[in-house]
Amino acid sequence: MSTYVVTGAAGFIGSHLTEALLGRGHRVIGVDNFSTGQERFLEAARRCDRFTLLEGDILDPGVLRQALAGADAVFHFAANADVRGGFAAPRVDLEQNTLATFQVLESMREAGVSRIVFASSSVALGEPEVFPTPEDCPIPAQTSLYGASKMAGEGLISAYCEGYGFEGYAFRFVSLLGPRYPHGHVFDFVKQLRADPSRLRILGDGTQRKSYLHVDDCVRAVLHIAEDVRPARPRSPIPDPRSPIPGSGSRFEVYHLGVPAYCLVRESAHWICDELGVSPRLEFGSGTRGWIGDSPFVFLDVTKAMKTGWAPQHSIEASVRETVRWLVGNPWIFERRT
Repeated sequence: MSTYVVTGAAGFIGSHLTEALLGRGHRVIGVDNFSTGQERFLEAARRCDRFTLLEGDILDPGVLRQALAGADAVFHFAANADVRGGFAAPRVDLEQNTLATFQVLESMREAGVSRIVFASSSVALGEPEVFPTPEDCPIPAQTSLYGASKMAGEGLISAYCEGYGFEGYAFRFVSLLGPRYPHGHVFDFVKQLRADPSRLRILGDGTQRKSYLHVDDCVRAVLHIAEDVRPARPRSPIPDPRSPIPGSGSRFEVYHLGVPAYCLVRESAHWICDELGVSPRLEFGSGTRGWIGDSPFVFLDVTKAMKTGWAPQHSIEASVRETVRWLVGNPWIFERRT
């Protein structure tokens, strides 16, 4: 039995990851400040005596010091995920994403914990020119502060892997769907249609091409690659992570996670309306971007992840429809996210 720290344990992805780790028989120390995480997401985890919750901010070294005592690895999934609001409050992404990642890494170094699994994002790729987009694509100019903060986090982890002998993994997800889904276009569309089923306002012209991934497929990939396969595992004795060492090979791996397909936003809107049994008037905006930083085409090459033996089991349409059903069955989430 290993002991794993999960930051953002009460979040959408973090809560599913926590349950999966507990299901594998591990001990989990969850850390969350509940700025966006939900108490209800942890109901199943709290019934397990191998789960401990620390309520606190990961920018607080004391909280991390307590969480990391005796830990074997960190799954760093805490972050501000509001891509749209980044330019209205530019310090948020810097503090909650970049600086928080640095604090996690420094606390790990001090505690002698040397394995980290990082939730990055397809948004960190800006607007690439190659589709489907591979892990080694040229990185264009960043188009959002959220994406810039995630790419900065990847850079910090890579440097700690090189300089301190860490074993690191970064997973660039497309947008995720499924139970506990708390924000994004499906959330926004269902919320609108609950209030007024006669009309649906869509940001942009609806031709945006997007890929989506079910949260269960995401968690399976993360655990398969970062716990079972572990391609960045050092092949020689691990040095003291508190002492810098010369570079010793690839200790940091990046994986793209998504479905090898995409849909138009207007197609997704149709599935949502069909699932709700409504026929609203669709009111489109202009252009192929819903907001600054909204990439008009998101389609990742997931060949590298699939070569490890993982494959997604949910189609995009099935994931959208399941998410709608969960939202309809859990209307409390709309009040909590107001």
